[in-house]
Amino acid sequence: MTPVSICVIMKNEEKNMEKFLSAIKRHFGNYPYELVLVDTGSTDNTLQIAGKYTDQIFHFDWIGDFSAARNFSIACASHDWILALDCDEYILDLDTKGFDAMIRQYPDSVGMLSRKNHYAQNGTDSIYTDDVERFFNRKRFHYEAIIHEQVRAIDGSPFQRTAIPLTVDHCGYNGTEEELKKKADRNNELLLKMLEQNPDDPYLYFQIGQSYNMLRDDEKACYYYGKGLEYDVDPRAEYVQMMVIGYGYALLHLKRYDEALQFQNIYEEFGGTADFVCLMGLIYLRKGMIVQAMAEFLKATTFETARTEGANSFIPIFNMGCINEVLGEREAAVSHYKRCGSFRPALDRLRELEDI
Repeated sequence: MTPVSICVIMKNEEKNMEKFLSAIKRHFGNYPYELVLVDTGSTDNTLQIAGKYTDQIFHFDWIGDFSAARNFSIACASHDWILALDCDEYILDLDTKGFDAMIRQYPDSVGMLSRKNHYAQNGTDSIYTDDVERFFNRKRFHYEAIIHEQVRAIDGSPFQRTAIPLTVDHCGYNGTEEELKKKADRNNELLLKMLEQNPDDPYLYFQIGQSYNMLRDDEKACYYYGKGLEYDVDPRAEYVQMMVIGYGYALLHLKRYDEALQFQNIYEEFGGTADFVCLMGLIYLRKGMIVQAMAEFLKATTFETARTEGANSFIPIFNMGCINEVLGEREAAVSHYKRCGSFRPALDRLRELEDI
C-alpha cells in the first residue's frame, strides 16, 4: 500500500481536535499514514491534544495566506501522496483501498472527497454536500490563492479530477454569531484583497457572497452573488450552481419575489438539479402561483440525488403538504407531512393538526 501524509493546518481548534484526530485514527486503522500538523499560533489546548496523536507538529508564522501554510505542511510531509484535511472535518466513511486504486489507475489526477456541510436554517440542521479537491501527489500539485485555496498543477497544466471513497462531516458553518462573524471578517479581508487584484473573477464574488450568507446578511450576499452572475459563467460549474441557489434563497429571505421570479429565464441552464427545481417551487409559492409550485415540488422528488439534503424529498413534500393544508385538504396535508420523517417543521404541523 502506498503511504499517505495527512496534512492539516490549525489554530485554536481545541473544541474539534479530539473528535477530528480520533476519527482519523479509527478510520485509517492499519493503513500506512502519517499525521503532519502545522500550527499557526494556537493559544488554547490545541497543541496538547494534538501531541497525543503525533509528534509531527510544526509551526508556521501566519502571513495571511492559506496556500502558503498548506504548501508548508506539504513540504513537511515524508510521503508524496497528500491528503489535506481541516480540523472541523470529521471522517464519516472511508475505504482505504480506494486510495491505492486511485494511485494506480489515476496517478496524475486530484482526488475529490465528499463533504457534508452543516448549517442552521429555519431552526433545523441543514446539510449541503459538495466535492472538494484534497488528495494528490505533491510532485505535481500544490495550493494557490491566499484564501479558499485551490489545488493546481505546479506547471499550470489542466488535470483530471477523480472521486475518492472518503466522506467528511464539516461543521465549520456552525458556531456562535461571534465566531461566524470573526471567521467571515477574516475571510472577506483576504477575499477583497484578491478582488482588487482580480476584479473580474466571478469566483471571488461567489466566495464573498458565501461569507455574507454565513452571517445571514442577505442584502450583501445578494449584491455579491448578483455581481458574480453578471459574468459569462459556466452553468455546469459547481460554484456557479451554488451561487445561483444562494442568490435565490437570499432574495426570498428579503421578500424580493419579483426578482427571484426572473430565475424562470435561467431554468433551461440550471433546471437539471433538484436544488434548483425545489427553489423554483418556493419562488412560485411565494408569488401565489400554486399550480406551478406544486408542479415544481413534485418534479423535485423525481431526482435521485440533491446537493442540499432533502431538496429531492422532505423539503418539497413538506411544501406540498402546506399547499394542501391551505387549500383545506387536511388528509392530503397530513399524508405529506408523515412522509417527511423527522423533519421538524413537518412534525410541528402534524402536532398542530392533531390538536385541532
